[in-house]
Amino acid sequence: MTLIIIIVIMALLFDLLNGMNDAANSIATIVSTKVLKPKQAVLMAAFFNFAALFVFELKVANTIGKGVVDPNIVTLPMIAVGLISSSFWLWLTTFLGIPISASHSLVGGLIGPALVKGGMTALNSSGIIKIVLFIFLSPLLGFVLGYMLMIISYLFVREKSPFKVDFIFRKLQLLSASLFSLSHGGNDAQKTMGIIAIALYSGGLLGDKFYVPYWVAIASYLTIGIGTYMGGWKVIETMGHKVTKLKPISGFSAETSAGLSIILASVLGVPISTTHTIAGSIMGVGTIQRVTAVKWGLAGRIFIAWIITIPFTTISSALLFALYQYLF
Repeated sequence: MTLIIIIVIMALLFDLLNGMNDAANSIATIVSTKVLKPKQAVLMAAFFNFAALFVFELKVANTIGKGVVDPNIVTLPMIAVGLISSSFWLWLTTFLGIPISASHSLVGGLIGPALVKGGMTALNSSGIIKIVLFIFLSPLLGFVLGYMLMIISYLFVREKSPFKVDFIFRKLQLLSASLFSLSHGGNDAQKTMGIIAIALYSGGLLGDKFYVPYWVAIASYLTIGIGTYMGGWKVIETMGHKVTKLKPISGFSAETSAGLSIILASVLGVPISTTHTIAGSIMGVGTIQRVTAVKWGLAGRIFIAWIITIPFTTISSALLFALYQYLF
């Protein structure tokens, strides 16, 4: 029972770090366009992160709990090791100001110990393939939708003065940022729920059927909201100012396209990277101005961090679990 409590605390700590790293996703655009001040933006994002509790089904949580590794072979030490590995990677990248996928760091953290214990048969290959595909599909979808929405937005205001355009889209950006924060909570908080639920299941506290208790959902949404409010300011600087220069019209287009992409994934039960999606959207709206408006060198470094997240957490968690087995 003590280990279960420790794992729950570790999972909520991961959720907190997730919110801090992904605060950039929720507020970078609206802060960089100066529609809201940073503290106002994180408060709004935190509120809508929690509000997702009342909007989304727990499909993503079930994917994390059952769709990555076989829940019947999972033990509490495996979960603990996975959380240590993924939390370290999340903390390190937040400290360095690199926006990464918290969900992918968690997936890698689950895969590593499962490979050590049960080999390839312990993995749910179809679930993992779907998650890996969305490493590439989510930023691409965000890019394409962001690009298309910018074209539509420009057509809508083509006869209006720049002052009027800014006035309209400063108001609309309040809605688009709220939509994105809601979608972020609906996808990302559920990853922690899946981890806590699988720990409870492995500890025999859920009986014979895997499910997500309601108190777990409330705690996870509340924690990610607090983490978002605390903010990872270096990541916010990277996403909001360094990738491309944003105006209210482009901020609205990026947030709306990313939010719709994430909502689609949540409905399908796919734990995608909100970081990848909003970054792709920002690049898409930047490209419509001119290709050179996007700082592709920085974008490339961010992309490398995305690619190595799952391998890093898989290898580190596998090594940690192998060490645990050797010692105990």
